[in-house]
Amino acid sequence: MYNKDTMQDMQKRVEQYISQFKEGYFSPLSMMARFTEEIGELAREVNHQYGEKPKKSTEDENTIEAELGDLLFVMICFANSQNISLSEAFEKTMSKIETRDKDRWTRIEEQEENNE
Repeated sequence: MYNKDTMQDMQKRVEQYISQFKEGYFSPLSMMARFTEEIGELAREVNHQYGEKPKKSTEDENTIEAELGDLLFVMICFANSQNISLSEAFEKTMSKIETRDKDRWTRIEEQEENNE
């Protein structure tokens, strides 16, 4: 069964893991490069599953879930290294999106009413 940690729990867990090592977090530029690498791996996996480029028989099995997990880990490392609360960042972003984009798309209720 999966543990349903809060974002704060995840950030704390990553901090505890990284703090075991003298090297600590990578520099921001290195983390950005690593994040970009992980995005590329996610893109490759999505392309294998949904695109026109099937996986070669010699390639290792992988999943979109695993790649998203890798991205999340790197994002948490980056946030921790910058003393950023991802929970607070998420709340600010959702507030902005819920305000800015509230009338941007057709709501399901409106679509159903127009079809009647």
